[in-house]
Amino acid sequence: MIEILCTDNGVSRQYPKGITLREIAKDMDVRLDSEVLGAHVNNKLRELSYEIYDNTQVSFVDITSTSGYLMYVRSLFFVIYKAIHNIYPKAVFRVEHSLPYGFYCEIENLKESLYDDSLKKIKKHIEKIIKADIPFIHQSLLTEKVIELYKEKGLFEKVALFETRNQLFSAVYKLGDEINYFYSALIPSTGYIKQYSIEPYYNGIIVSVPSASASDGTLVSSQENAQIQLFEIFREHKKWLEILGVPYLGYLNKKILAGESGRLIKISEALHEKKIALIADRIKERKSAKTVLISGPSSSGKTTFSKRLGVHLQVLGFQPLEISLDNYFVNREFTPKDENGKYNFEVLEALDIDMFNKHLHSLLQGEEIEMPSFDFKTGKRISTGNKIRMTTNTILIIEGIHALNPALTNKIARHLKYNIFCSALTHIAIDSQNLVKSTDNRILRRIVRDYHYRGYSAQDTINRWDSVRRGEHKYIFPYQEQADIMFNSALLFELGVIKKVVEPLLSDVPQNSKECLEAERLLKFLSYFKQIDATEIPPTSILREFLGGSSFIY
Repeated sequence: MIEILCTDNGVSRQYPKGITLREIAKDMDVRLDSEVLGAHVNNKLRELSYEIYDNTQVSFVDITSTSGYLMYVRSLFFVIYKAIHNIYPKAVFRVEHSLPYGFYCEIENLKESLYDDSLKKIKKHIEKIIKADIPFIHQSLLTEKVIELYKEKGLFEKVALFETRNQLFSAVYKLGDEINYFYSALIPSTGYIKQYSIEPYYNGIIVSVPSASASDGTLVSSQENAQIQLFEIFREHKKWLEILGVPYLGYLNKKILAGESGRLIKISEALHEKKIALIADRIKERKSAKTVLISGPSSSGKTTFSKRLGVHLQVLGFQPLEISLDNYFVNREFTPKDENGKYNFEVLEALDIDMFNKHLHSLLQGEEIEMPSFDFKTGKRISTGNKIRMTTNTILIIEGIHALNPALTNKIARHLKYNIFCSALTHIAIDSQNLVKSTDNRILRRIVRDYHYRGYSAQDTINRWDSVRRGEHKYIFPYQEQADIMFNSALLFELGVIKKVVEPLLSDVPQNSKECLEAERLLKFLSYFKQIDATEIPPTSILREFLGGSSFIY
Protein backbone atom coordinates (compact mmCIF):
# COMPACT_ATOMS: atom_id res chain seq x y z
CA MET A 1 0.00 0.00 0.00
CA ILE A 2 1.07 3.58 -0.68
CA GLU A 3 0.01 6.93 0.81
CA ILE A 4 -1.56 9.50 -1.54
CA LEU A 5 -2.06 13.10 -0.40
CA CYS A 6 -4.42 15.14 -2.58
CA THR A 7 -3.73 18.86 -2.10
CA ASP A 8 -7.02 19.84 -3.76
CA ASN A 9 -9.06 18.64 -0.79
CA GLY A 10 -6.39 17.87 1.82
CA VAL A 11 -7.38 14.19 1.88
CA SER A 12 -4.75 11.51 2.47
CA ARG A 13 -5.57 7.86 1.76
CA GLN A 14 -3.84 4.54 1.25
CA TYR A 15 -4.10 2.72 -2.07
CA PRO A 16 -2.55 -0.37 -3.65
CA LYS A 17 0.56 0.23 -5.76
CA GLY A 18 -0.18 0.83 -9.44
CA ILE A 19 -3.38 2.82 -8.91
CA THR A 20 -4.06 5.37 -11.64
CA LEU A 21 -4.69 9.08 -11.20
CA ARG A 22 -8.14 8.62 -12.71
CA GLU A 23 -9.04 6.08 -10.02
CA ILE A 24 -7.75 8.38 -7.27
CA ALA A 25 -9.73 11.37 -8.58
CA LYS A 26 -12.90 9.26 -8.67
CA ASP A 27 -12.40 7.71 -5.23
CA MET A 28 -11.59 11.05 -3.60
CA ASP A 29 -14.46 12.76 -5.48
CA VAL A 30 -12.14 15.54 -6.67
CA ARG A 31 -14.14 18.49 -7.96
CA LEU A 32 -12.53 21.46 -9.73
CA ASP A 33 -13.99 24.43 -11.59
CA SER A 34 -14.09 22.33 -14.74
CA GLU A 35 -13.50 18.72 -15.83
CA VAL A 36 -10.35 17.08 -14.43
CA LEU A 37 -7.79 16.69 -17.24
CA GLY A 38 -4.62 15.50 -15.49
CA ALA A 39 -2.56 16.01 -12.34
CA HIS A 40 0.74 17.17 -10.95
CA VAL A 41 2.50 14.22 -9.34
CA ASN A 42 5.36 15.42 -7.14
CA ASN A 43 5.53 18.58 -9.31
CA LYS A 44 5.47 16.76 -12.66
CA LEU A 45 2.47 16.88 -15.00
CA ARG A 46 0.98 13.46 -15.72
CA GLU A 47 -1.94 11.96 -17.65
CA LEU A 48 -4.91 10.51 -15.73
CA SER A 49 -3.81 7.05 -16.90
CA TYR A 50 -0.51 7.46 -15.02
CA GLU A 51 0.11 4.70 -12.44
CA ILE A 52 1.59 5.49 -9.02
CA TYR A 53 3.90 3.13 -7.11
CA ASP A 54 5.28 5.31 -4.28
CA ASN A 55 4.00 7.65 -1.58
CA THR A 56 2.95 10.71 -3.55
CA GLN A 57 1.45 14.18 -3.40
CA VAL A 58 -1.00 14.91 -6.21
CA SER A 59 -2.77 18.03 -7.38
CA PHE A 60 -5.37 17.70 -10.13
CA VAL A 61 -5.73 20.24 -12.97
CA ASP A 62 -8.50 21.43 -15.27
CA ILE A 63 -8.59 23.91 -18.14
CA THR A 64 -8.67 26.90 -15.77
CA SER A 65 -5.08 26.13 -14.73
CA THR A 66 -2.14 26.86 -17.02
CA SER A 67 -1.06 23.21 -17.04
CA GLY A 68 -4.55 21.97 -17.87
CA TYR A 69 -5.00 24.63 -20.53
CA LEU A 70 -1.80 23.55 -22.29
CA MET A 71 -2.80 19.87 -22.06
CA TYR A 72 -6.07 20.80 -23.78
CA VAL A 73 -4.30 22.82 -26.50
CA ARG A 74 -1.75 20.10 -27.27
CA SER A 75 -4.49 17.49 -27.50
CA LEU A 76 -6.54 19.66 -29.85
CA PHE A 77 -3.49 20.09 -32.10
CA PHE A 78 -3.14 16.30 -32.29
CA VAL A 79 -6.80 15.97 -33.28
CA ILE A 80 -6.39 18.61 -36.00
CA TYR A 81 -3.19 16.90 -37.18
CA LYS A 82 -4.98 13.55 -37.44
CA ALA A 83 -8.05 15.02 -39.18
CA ILE A 84 -5.92 16.76 -41.82
CA HIS A 85 -3.73 13.69 -42.36
CA ASN A 86 -6.79 11.43 -42.71
CA ILE A 87 -8.32 13.60 -45.44
CA TYR A 88 -5.16 14.96 -47.08
CA PRO A 89 -2.34 12.41 -46.48
CA LYS A 90 0.35 14.62 -48.07
CA ALA A 91 -0.63 17.79 -46.20
CA VAL A 92 1.57 19.11 -43.37
CA PHE A 93 -0.02 20.79 -40.32
CA ARG A 94 2.24 23.38 -38.69
CA VAL A 95 1.56 25.39 -35.52
CA GLU A 96 3.41 28.61 -36.32
CA HIS A 97 3.03 30.91 -33.31
CA SER A 98 0.68 32.13 -30.61
CA LEU A 99 -1.30 35.35 -30.74
CA PRO A 100 -3.49 37.05 -28.10
CA TYR A 101 -6.58 35.43 -29.59
CA GLY A 102 -5.27 31.95 -30.40
CA PHE A 103 -2.67 30.05 -32.39
CA TYR A 104 -1.82 30.76 -36.00
CA CYS A 105 -1.34 27.53 -37.98
CA GLU A 106 -0.66 26.71 -41.61
CA ILE A 107 -1.44 23.66 -43.72
CA GLU A 108 1.12 22.99 -46.43
CA ASN A 109 0.66 20.85 -49.56
CA LEU A 110 -3.07 21.47 -49.53
CA LYS A 111 -4.33 21.58 -53.11
CA GLU A 112 -7.64 23.21 -52.26
CA SER A 113 -8.05 26.67 -50.77
CA LEU A 114 -8.94 26.88 -47.09
CA TYR A 115 -11.58 29.41 -48.10
CA ASP A 116 -13.33 26.79 -50.25
CA ASP A 117 -14.59 23.45 -48.98
CA SER A 118 -11.36 22.06 -47.50
CA LEU A 119 -11.69 23.77 -44.11
CA LYS A 120 -15.30 22.62 -43.85
CA LYS A 121 -14.17 19.04 -44.53
CA ILE A 122 -11.41 19.30 -41.92
CA LYS A 123 -13.73 20.74 -39.26
CA LYS A 124 -16.32 18.05 -39.95
CA HIS A 125 -13.68 15.33 -39.55
CA ILE A 126 -12.41 16.93 -36.33
CA GLU A 127 -15.91 16.66 -34.88
CA LYS A 128 -16.08 13.02 -35.97
CA ILE A 129 -12.81 12.27 -34.11
CA ILE A 130 -14.00 14.11 -31.00
CA LYS A 131 -17.33 12.25 -30.94
CA ALA A 132 -15.50 8.94 -31.27
CA ASP A 133 -13.83 9.68 -27.90
CA ILE A 134 -10.54 8.10 -28.96
CA PRO A 135 -7.98 7.79 -26.13
CA PHE A 136 -4.59 9.50 -26.28
CA ILE A 137 -2.09 6.77 -25.47
CA HIS A 138 1.35 7.58 -24.06
CA GLN A 139 4.15 5.09 -24.72
CA SER A 140 7.87 5.05 -23.96
CA LEU A 141 9.95 3.32 -26.63
CA LEU A 142 13.60 2.93 -27.50
CA THR A 143 14.73 6.20 -29.09
CA GLU A 144 16.06 4.31 -32.13
CA LYS A 145 12.58 2.88 -32.69
CA VAL A 146 10.95 6.30 -32.21
CA ILE A 147 13.27 7.86 -34.79
CA GLU A 148 12.38 5.15 -37.30
CA LEU A 149 8.65 5.69 -36.69
CA TYR A 150 9.01 9.42 -37.27
CA LYS A 151 11.02 8.83 -40.44
CA GLU A 152 8.23 6.60 -41.76
CA LYS A 153 5.71 9.36 -41.05
CA GLY A 154 7.90 12.03 -42.66
CA LEU A 155 8.24 13.98 -39.37
CA PHE A 156 11.86 14.91 -40.05
CA GLU A 157 12.09 17.87 -37.67
CA LYS A 158 11.16 15.42 -34.88
CA VAL A 159 13.83 13.03 -36.18
CA ALA A 160 16.43 15.82 -35.88
CA LEU A 161 15.24 16.60 -32.34
CA PHE A 162 15.49 13.02 -31.08
CA GLU A 163 18.80 12.43 -32.80
CA THR A 164 20.22 15.19 -30.59
CA ARG A 165 18.48 14.20 -27.33
CA ASN A 166 20.90 11.40 -26.34
CA GLN A 167 18.24 9.45 -24.45
CA LEU A 168 17.81 5.67 -24.46
CA PHE A 169 14.00 5.86 -24.28
CA SER A 170 11.67 8.52 -25.70
CA ALA A 171 7.95 9.22 -25.64
CA VAL A 172 5.37 8.90 -28.36
CA TYR A 173 1.66 9.58 -28.30
CA LYS A 174 -0.85 7.53 -30.26
CA LEU A 175 -4.29 8.60 -31.43
CA GLY A 176 -5.83 5.70 -33.26
CA ASP A 177 -3.40 4.84 -36.04
CA GLU A 178 -1.53 8.17 -35.80
CA ILE A 179 1.65 8.76 -33.80
CA ASN A 180 3.18 12.08 -32.85
CA TYR A 181 5.35 13.69 -30.21
CA PHE A 182 4.18 16.35 -27.78
CA TYR A 183 6.23 18.31 -25.30
CA SER A 184 4.17 17.24 -22.29
CA ALA A 185 1.07 15.37 -21.15
CA LEU A 186 -2.22 15.14 -23.07
CA ILE A 187 -5.80 14.85 -21.87
CA PRO A 188 -7.42 11.37 -21.53
CA SER A 189 -9.34 11.23 -24.81
CA THR A 190 -10.76 13.29 -27.68
CA GLY A 191 -14.19 13.43 -26.03
CA TYR A 192 -12.79 15.85 -23.45
CA ILE A 193 -12.48 18.52 -26.18
CA LYS A 194 -15.66 20.54 -25.99
CA GLN A 195 -14.83 24.17 -26.78
CA TYR A 196 -12.68 25.43 -29.65
CA SER A 197 -12.93 27.43 -32.84
CA ILE A 198 -11.09 27.33 -36.16
CA GLU A 199 -11.20 30.35 -38.45
CA PRO A 200 -9.42 31.01 -41.75
CA TYR A 201 -6.75 33.70 -41.31
CA TYR A 202 -4.17 35.00 -43.79
CA ASN A 203 -2.62 31.88 -45.43
CA GLY A 204 -3.73 29.54 -42.67
CA ILE A 205 -6.06 29.22 -39.72
CA ILE A 206 -6.46 30.58 -36.20
CA VAL A 207 -7.16 27.90 -33.59
CA SER A 208 -8.77 29.34 -30.47
CA VAL A 209 -9.53 27.58 -27.20
CA PRO A 210 -11.06 28.83 -23.93
CA SER A 211 -8.59 31.00 -22.03
CA ALA A 212 -6.97 29.46 -18.97
CA SER A 213 -9.11 31.74 -16.78
CA ALA A 214 -12.39 31.21 -18.66
CA SER A 215 -14.12 28.20 -17.11
CA ASP A 216 -17.27 29.18 -19.01
CA GLY A 217 -15.57 28.35 -22.30
CA THR A 218 -15.34 31.94 -23.55
CA LEU A 219 -13.60 32.19 -26.93
CA VAL A 220 -11.98 35.31 -28.37
CA SER A 221 -12.35 35.90 -32.10
CA SER A 222 -9.31 36.91 -34.14
CA GLN A 223 -11.52 39.43 -35.90
CA GLU A 224 -12.32 41.15 -32.60
CA ASN A 225 -8.73 41.43 -31.40
CA ALA A 226 -6.45 41.82 -34.43
CA GLN A 227 -2.74 42.29 -33.68
CA ILE A 228 -1.38 42.98 -37.16
CA GLN A 229 2.09 44.22 -36.19
CA LEU A 230 2.68 41.27 -33.87
CA PHE A 231 1.63 38.87 -36.61
CA GLU A 232 4.01 40.50 -39.10
CA ILE A 233 6.95 40.24 -36.67
CA PHE A 234 6.43 36.50 -36.35
CA ARG A 235 6.14 36.06 -40.13
CA GLU A 236 9.33 38.01 -40.71
CA HIS A 237 11.35 35.91 -38.27
CA LYS A 238 9.95 32.66 -39.61
CA LYS A 239 11.37 33.52 -43.03
CA TRP A 240 14.71 34.42 -41.47
CA LEU A 241 14.95 31.08 -39.62
CA GLU A 242 14.14 29.19 -42.79
CA ILE A 243 16.96 31.02 -44.59
CA LEU A 244 19.37 30.01 -41.81
CA GLY A 245 18.14 26.43 -41.99
CA VAL A 246 17.03 26.31 -38.34
CA PRO A 247 13.22 26.53 -38.35
CA TYR A 248 13.09 23.93 -35.55
CA LEU A 249 15.12 23.10 -32.46
CA GLY A 250 16.53 19.80 -33.73
CA TYR A 251 18.18 21.58 -36.66
CA LEU A 252 19.60 24.23 -34.32
CA ASN A 253 21.02 21.55 -32.03
CA LYS A 254 22.69 19.87 -35.00
CA LYS A 255 24.42 23.13 -35.97
CA ILE A 256 25.60 23.63 -32.39
CA LEU A 257 27.02 20.10 -32.30
CA ALA A 258 28.72 20.82 -35.64
CA GLY A 259 30.56 23.78 -34.07
CA GLU A 260 28.52 26.51 -35.80
CA SER A 261 27.31 28.33 -32.66
CA GLY A 262 29.80 31.20 -33.17
CA ARG A 263 28.42 31.86 -36.65
CA LEU A 264 24.84 31.78 -35.35
CA ILE A 265 25.74 34.33 -32.65
CA LYS A 266 27.29 36.67 -35.21
CA ILE A 267 24.32 36.45 -37.57
CA SER A 268 21.76 36.96 -34.78
CA GLU A 269 23.58 40.00 -33.43
CA ALA A 270 23.97 41.42 -36.96
CA LEU A 271 20.22 41.13 -37.49
CA HIS A 272 19.59 43.07 -34.28
CA GLU A 273 22.05 45.75 -35.35
CA LYS A 274 20.41 46.12 -38.74
CA LYS A 275 16.94 46.40 -37.20
CA ILE A 276 18.03 49.01 -34.68
CA ALA A 277 19.68 51.06 -37.44
CA LEU A 278 16.44 50.89 -39.45
CA ILE A 279 14.41 52.12 -36.46
CA ALA A 280 16.83 55.04 -35.97
CA ASP A 281 16.31 55.99 -39.62
CA ARG A 282 12.54 55.90 -39.17
CA ILE A 283 12.78 58.20 -36.14
CA LYS A 284 14.82 60.71 -38.13
CA GLU A 285 12.17 60.66 -40.84
CA ARG A 286 9.64 61.75 -38.20
CA LYS A 287 11.11 65.24 -37.97
CA SER A 288 8.72 66.37 -35.22
CA ALA A 289 9.68 63.57 -32.78
CA LYS A 290 11.23 64.86 -29.54
CA THR A 291 10.61 61.77 -27.39
CA VAL A 292 11.11 58.08 -28.19
CA LEU A 293 8.92 55.95 -25.93
CA ILE A 294 10.00 52.32 -25.55
CA SER A 295 7.67 49.84 -23.87
CA GLY A 296 7.56 46.09 -23.54
CA PRO A 297 7.01 43.33 -21.00
CA SER A 298 9.42 42.33 -18.27
CA SER A 299 12.87 41.13 -19.37
CA SER A 300 12.37 42.10 -23.00
CA GLY A 301 15.73 43.89 -23.09
CA LYS A 302 14.26 47.40 -23.27
CA THR A 303 17.19 49.01 -21.44
CA THR A 304 19.95 47.69 -23.70
CA PHE A 305 17.81 48.28 -26.78
CA SER A 306 17.33 51.92 -25.78
CA LYS A 307 21.08 52.36 -25.29
CA ARG A 308 21.92 50.78 -28.64
CA LEU A 309 19.24 52.87 -30.32
CA GLY A 310 20.84 55.95 -28.71
CA VAL A 311 24.15 55.09 -30.37
CA HIS A 312 22.51 54.87 -33.80
CA LEU A 313 20.67 58.14 -33.23
CA GLN A 314 23.99 59.80 -32.39
CA VAL A 315 25.33 58.57 -35.73
CA LEU A 316 22.42 60.43 -37.34
CA GLY A 317 23.26 63.67 -35.52
CA PHE A 318 21.00 63.47 -32.45
CA GLN A 319 22.04 63.96 -28.83
CA PRO A 320 20.03 61.26 -27.01
CA LEU A 321 19.09 61.57 -23.35
CA GLU A 322 18.08 58.25 -21.84
CA ILE A 323 15.45 58.07 -19.11
CA SER A 324 14.42 54.81 -17.44
CA LEU A 325 10.99 54.75 -15.85
CA ASP A 326 12.41 52.27 -13.31
CA ASN A 327 14.11 55.22 -11.64
CA TYR A 328 10.69 56.76 -10.95
CA PHE A 329 9.43 53.91 -8.75
CA VAL A 330 7.95 55.14 -5.50
CA ASN A 331 9.75 54.04 -2.33
CA ARG A 332 8.92 50.47 -1.36
CA GLU A 333 6.62 51.41 1.53
CA PHE A 334 4.41 53.35 -0.91
CA THR A 335 4.27 50.60 -3.54
CA PRO A 336 0.68 49.40 -4.15
CA LYS A 337 -0.15 45.84 -3.15
CA ASP A 338 -2.17 43.25 -5.04
CA GLU A 339 -5.10 41.21 -3.76
CA ASN A 340 -2.68 38.80 -2.08
CA GLY A 341 -0.92 41.54 -0.14
CA LYS A 342 2.22 41.39 -2.30
CA TYR A 343 3.94 44.44 -3.73
CA ASN A 344 2.61 45.12 -7.23
CA PHE A 345 5.40 46.69 -9.28
CA GLU A 346 3.46 46.31 -12.53
CA VAL A 347 0.74 48.93 -11.97
CA LEU A 348 1.17 52.49 -13.23
CA GLU A 349 0.73 53.74 -9.65
CA ALA A 350 4.01 52.03 -8.68
CA LEU A 351 5.63 55.01 -10.44
CA ASP A 352 5.82 58.57 -9.18
CA ILE A 353 3.81 59.89 -12.12
CA ASP A 354 3.71 63.46 -10.81
CA MET A 355 7.50 63.68 -10.55
CA PHE A 356 7.96 62.09 -13.99
CA ASN A 357 5.56 64.51 -15.70
CA LYS A 358 7.08 67.47 -13.92
CA HIS A 359 10.54 66.42 -15.11
CA LEU A 360 9.33 65.72 -18.66
CA HIS A 361 7.60 69.09 -18.93
CA SER A 362 10.69 70.88 -17.63
CA LEU A 363 12.96 69.11 -20.11
CA LEU A 364 10.75 69.94 -23.08
CA GLN A 365 10.80 73.58 -21.94
CA GLY A 366 14.59 73.53 -22.01
CA GLU A 367 14.97 73.53 -18.23
CA GLU A 368 17.47 71.51 -16.20
CA ILE A 369 16.43 68.60 -13.95
CA GLU A 370 18.23 66.20 -11.63
CA MET A 371 17.67 62.57 -12.64
CA PRO A 372 16.68 60.24 -9.76
CA SER A 373 17.89 56.66 -9.36
CA PHE A 374 16.09 53.71 -7.76
CA ASP A 375 17.98 51.19 -5.64
CA PHE A 376 16.19 47.84 -6.04
CA LYS A 377 17.97 46.23 -3.10
CA THR A 378 16.97 48.93 -0.58
CA GLY A 379 13.68 49.76 -2.30
CA LYS A 380 14.36 53.50 -2.18
CA ARG A 381 14.85 56.29 -4.69
CA ILE A 382 18.16 58.09 -4.20
CA SER A 383 19.64 61.37 -5.34
CA THR A 384 22.36 61.09 -7.99
CA GLY A 385 23.45 64.66 -8.67
CA ASN A 386 23.07 63.81 -12.37
CA LYS A 387 21.64 66.95 -14.00
CA ILE A 388 20.40 66.99 -17.58
CA ARG A 389 18.97 69.52 -20.04
CA MET A 390 17.72 69.34 -23.64
CA THR A 391 19.42 71.30 -26.44
CA THR A 392 18.58 71.80 -30.11
CA ASN A 393 19.50 68.28 -31.28
CA THR A 394 18.44 66.45 -28.10
CA ILE A 395 15.95 63.59 -28.30
CA LEU A 396 14.59 61.89 -25.18
CA ILE A 397 14.64 58.09 -25.04
CA ILE A 398 12.20 56.96 -22.35
CA GLU A 399 11.94 53.24 -21.60
CA GLY A 400 9.74 51.30 -19.21
CA ILE A 401 6.80 48.92 -19.17
CA HIS A 402 4.29 51.79 -19.10
CA ALA A 403 5.92 53.97 -21.74
CA LEU A 404 3.13 53.46 -24.31
CA ASN A 405 0.32 53.93 -21.79
CA PRO A 406 -1.39 57.18 -22.88
CA ALA A 407 -2.02 58.04 -19.22
CA LEU A 408 1.72 58.43 -18.67
CA THR A 409 2.29 61.12 -21.31
CA ASN A 410 -1.22 62.37 -22.07
CA LYS A 411 -0.07 66.00 -22.00
CA ILE A 412 2.47 65.43 -24.78
CA ALA A 413 1.20 65.84 -28.37
CA ARG A 414 1.26 62.61 -30.44
CA HIS A 415 3.43 64.10 -33.20
CA LEU A 416 6.19 64.70 -30.65
CA LYS A 417 6.35 60.98 -29.79
CA TYR A 418 7.74 57.94 -31.59
CA ASN A 419 6.43 54.73 -30.01
CA ILE A 420 8.38 51.45 -29.97
CA PHE A 421 7.24 48.12 -28.55
CA CYS A 422 10.09 45.77 -27.62
CA SER A 423 9.55 42.14 -26.68
CA ALA A 424 11.38 38.81 -26.77
CA LEU A 425 9.20 36.93 -29.25
CA THR A 426 10.80 33.50 -29.39
CA HIS A 427 10.55 32.40 -32.97
CA ILE A 428 12.13 28.94 -32.99
CA ALA A 429 9.83 25.98 -32.25
CA ILE A 430 10.59 22.54 -30.82
CA ASP A 431 8.93 21.02 -33.90
CA SER A 432 5.97 21.64 -36.19
CA GLN A 433 3.35 21.03 -33.47
CA ASN A 434 5.25 22.17 -30.35
CA LEU A 435 5.89 25.87 -29.79
CA VAL A 436 8.38 27.57 -27.49
CA LYS A 437 6.48 30.09 -25.38
CA SER A 438 7.88 33.63 -25.44
CA THR A 439 7.08 33.86 -21.75
CA ASP A 440 9.56 31.04 -21.08
CA ASN A 441 12.26 33.06 -22.81
CA ARG A 442 11.51 36.04 -20.60
CA ILE A 443 11.15 34.30 -17.24
CA LEU A 444 14.53 32.61 -17.77
CA ARG A 445 16.11 35.98 -18.56
CA ARG A 446 14.48 37.46 -15.47
CA ILE A 447 15.61 34.64 -13.16
CA VAL A 448 19.23 35.24 -14.21
CA ARG A 449 18.97 39.04 -13.94
CA ASP A 450 17.17 39.00 -10.59
CA TYR A 451 19.78 36.68 -9.13
CA HIS A 452 22.76 38.71 -10.32
CA TYR A 453 21.47 42.25 -9.84
CA ARG A 454 18.50 42.26 -7.46
CA GLY A 455 19.43 39.62 -4.91
CA TYR A 456 16.42 37.39 -5.67
CA SER A 457 16.48 33.60 -5.87
CA ALA A 458 14.83 31.67 -8.69
CA GLN A 459 12.07 30.80 -6.22
CA ASP A 460 11.48 34.53 -5.54
CA THR A 461 11.26 35.33 -9.26
CA ILE A 462 8.89 32.45 -10.02
CA ASN A 463 6.73 33.48 -7.06
CA ARG A 464 6.34 36.99 -8.51
CA TRP A 465 5.86 35.89 -12.12
CA ASP A 466 2.07 35.43 -12.05
CA SER A 467 1.67 38.97 -10.77
CA VAL A 468 4.06 40.21 -13.47
CA ARG A 469 2.07 38.42 -16.18
CA ARG A 470 -1.26 39.76 -14.93
CA GLY A 471 0.20 43.25 -15.01
CA GLU A 472 1.45 42.77 -18.57
CA HIS A 473 -1.95 41.69 -19.85
CA LYS A 474 -3.62 44.59 -18.09
CA TYR A 475 -1.12 47.43 -18.48
CA ILE A 476 1.27 46.63 -21.36
CA PHE A 477 -0.11 44.40 -24.12
CA PRO A 478 -3.29 46.47 -24.67
CA TYR A 479 -1.06 49.30 -25.96
CA GLN A 480 1.38 47.32 -28.13
CA GLU A 481 -0.48 47.93 -31.38
CA GLN A 482 -0.16 51.69 -30.76
CA ALA A 483 3.56 51.34 -31.47
CA ASP A 484 4.97 52.92 -34.60
CA ILE A 485 7.26 49.91 -34.88
CA MET A 486 8.00 46.66 -33.01
CA PHE A 487 11.41 45.21 -32.17
CA ASN A 488 11.95 41.51 -31.45
CA SER A 489 14.74 41.23 -28.86
CA ALA A 490 14.86 37.41 -28.85
CA LEU A 491 18.13 35.89 -30.02
CA LEU A 492 18.31 32.55 -31.79
CA PHE A 493 21.12 31.27 -29.58
CA GLU A 494 20.14 32.66 -26.19
CA LEU A 495 18.41 29.70 -24.56
CA GLY A 496 21.46 27.55 -25.22
CA VAL A 497 23.58 30.16 -23.43
CA ILE A 498 21.18 30.85 -20.54
CA LYS A 499 20.87 27.08 -19.93
CA LYS A 500 24.30 26.84 -18.24
CA VAL A 501 23.61 29.78 -15.90
CA VAL A 502 19.99 29.17 -14.96
CA GLU A 503 19.85 25.39 -14.46
CA PRO A 504 21.71 25.51 -11.09
CA LEU A 505 19.39 28.33 -9.93
CA LEU A 506 16.29 26.32 -10.84
CA SER A 507 17.71 23.19 -9.19
CA ASP A 508 17.99 25.13 -5.92
CA VAL A 509 14.23 25.74 -5.72
CA PRO A 510 13.04 23.68 -2.69
CA GLN A 511 11.13 20.55 -3.68
CA ASN A 512 8.47 21.21 -1.04
CA SER A 513 7.69 24.69 -2.39
CA LYS A 514 4.86 25.57 -4.77
CA GLU A 515 7.43 27.21 -7.08
CA CYS A 516 9.10 23.83 -7.63
CA LEU A 517 6.42 22.88 -10.16
CA GLU A 518 7.45 25.71 -12.48
CA ALA A 519 11.15 25.13 -11.81
CA GLU A 520 10.80 21.47 -12.82
CA ARG A 521 8.91 22.42 -15.98
CA LEU A 522 11.60 24.92 -16.99
CA LEU A 523 14.36 22.41 -16.30
CA LYS A 524 12.63 19.90 -18.58
CA PHE A 525 12.20 22.60 -21.23
CA LEU A 526 15.90 23.50 -21.11
CA SER A 527 16.90 19.84 -21.43
CA TYR A 528 15.92 20.03 -25.12
CA PHE A 529 18.56 22.70 -25.85
CA LYS A 530 22.24 22.06 -26.49
CA GLN A 531 24.53 24.33 -24.48
CA ILE A 532 26.26 27.25 -26.21
CA ASP A 533 29.38 28.98 -24.90
CA ALA A 534 28.91 32.70 -24.18
CA THR A 535 32.45 33.73 -25.17
CA GLU A 536 31.56 35.14 -28.59
CA ILE A 537 28.57 37.19 -27.40
CA PRO A 538 29.55 40.87 -27.89
CA PRO A 539 29.48 43.29 -24.92
CA THR A 540 26.71 45.32 -26.59
CA SER A 541 24.37 42.31 -26.90
CA ILE A 542 20.92 42.55 -25.34
CA LEU A 543 21.67 39.23 -23.65
CA ARG A 544 24.52 40.88 -21.72
CA GLU A 545 21.89 42.87 -19.81
CA PHE A 546 21.00 39.59 -18.10
CA LEU A 547 24.22 37.58 -18.19
CA GLY A 548 26.58 40.40 -17.27
CA GLY A 549 29.63 41.60 -19.18
CA SER A 550 27.86 44.48 -20.94
CA SER A 551 29.85 47.51 -22.06
CA PHE A 552 26.83 49.69 -21.26
CA ILE A 553 26.38 51.28 -17.83
CA TYR A 554 22.96 50.53 -16.32
